[in-house]
Amino acid sequence: MRVALVTVGDELLAGETVNTNAAWLGEQLTERGASVERVVTLPDREADIARTVNEYHAEYDAVVVTGGLGPTHDDLTMAGVAAAFGRPLERNEEALAWLEDHGGYARADLAAGTADLPAGARVLHNEAGVAPGCVVESVYVLPGVPSEMKAMFESIREEFEGVRLHVATVEVDEPESALVDRFEEVQSAFDVTLGSYPGDHVTVRVRGEDEAAVERAAAWLRERVELLDEE
Repeated sequence: MRVALVTVGDELLAGETVNTNAAWLGEQLTERGASVERVVTLPDREADIARTVNEYHAEYDAVVVTGGLGPTHDDLTMAGVAAAFGRPLERNEEALAWLEDHGGYARADLAAGTADLPAGARVLHNEAGVAPGCVVESVYVLPGVPSEMKAMFESIREEFEGVRLHVATVEVDEPESALVDRFEEVQSAFDVTLGSYPGDHVTVRVRGEDEAAVERAAAWLRERVELLDEE
């Protein structure tokens, strides 16, 4: 399953809020075996949201959108998703009933637009907040508040699946540029992929569907590189 993540919020682009949602969702989806192939952050702008959701919906098996839910002037994600599918926003009675029965809110106390969702959307109830999320075809719309997003993701976790990749890590005390030939050799000899991440040293991650092949490739590499002395 190929997945794109779309995070919405002017505050993310301005650096006022750290985008922890993208990292957390990427980790969770990868654990499910889904392949996260695109992460993008958009401003609170309906046209940008609509255009991106429309494009990614056509290209990926699923799109997960976070942020910009609610009734305030800059909460434009639902409108953008509705526009992407050519649907109107409408008051969702199921969402309102749930907020009354489970959230303890009277309808009169809820701000206008709180439960406005794209027509025909499947409701995702907010166990940790107020504004509901939804699913429109293969597009999942979740809150931006991390605690609310995580709680809502738990209700749809099982809908994401794929072939889980096994990972082995090798910490190398050599320059990344000096490792190129050995990287090519290990990938030729084993059905794995490599990622190398330089810093104070080089962290190499060996990935593959076959756990035994991953471990053999990592062992092969450890025998042929200068390992980091962690003591």
